[in-house]
Amino acid sequence: MTIRLVIADDHAMIRAGLRLVAESADGIEVVGEAADGTEAVAVARRERPDVLLLDLVMPGMNGLKVARTLLADPVAPSVVMLTTFGSDENLHQALRTGVNGFLLKSSPPEHLVEAIRVAAAGDGLIDPAVTMRVITSFAASPVLKPPPELATLTEREHDVLLMMARGLSNREIAERAGVGEATVRTHVAQVLRKLGLRDRVQAVVLAYESGIVRPGTT
Repeated sequence: MTIRLVIADDHAMIRAGLRLVAESADGIEVVGEAADGTEAVAVARRERPDVLLLDLVMPGMNGLKVARTLLADPVAPSVVMLTTFGSDENLHQALRTGVNGFLLKSSPPEHLVEAIRVAAAGDGLIDPAVTMRVITSFAASPVLKPPPELATLTEREHDVLLMMARGLSNREIAERAGVGEATVRTHVAQVLRKLGLRDRVQAVVLAYESGIVRPGTT
């Protein structure tokens, strides 16, 4: 099945580069582009893409407003935010909005393709290079009461949640826990199911907002 993709960024050269990388991968078709937030909403609603690559900082309606607008639609695309180290002041808000992940514009091409495919599958990810910026964005936030569903996690599932929140991939979790990646995928799925979460991104939000993990811990 072909993944339908819309790219929204106010820089034409960046859009061209993203298109080139996306269309060089099997099973991804760019069906639209947008140069500002208002156009991004219009193109996404017209083309109904599976995934929207969305610049966080754009003229007019910024990426955060675009995400909020589109994710409120009955049929919404998966949204992957594009960001830089200098434009992460809205990371926390964007995560709470329900975006499927964050990707640095300087990330390797294979990370872009992976992010598109993961988002199209309904899952989410945060680029490892963005993880510390996400953690920082939660540092000044008030700690909320942990959800009662946390008590349903096994000890291993709780450990997996902690490692997910610190930005570890399934492979890295497997190495630390001394188990196979298939086992980790099962644990991740159980954590998400028990906590009523959509994907790993929401797990990160829950872990930091409820104080399960705090910046500076290991």
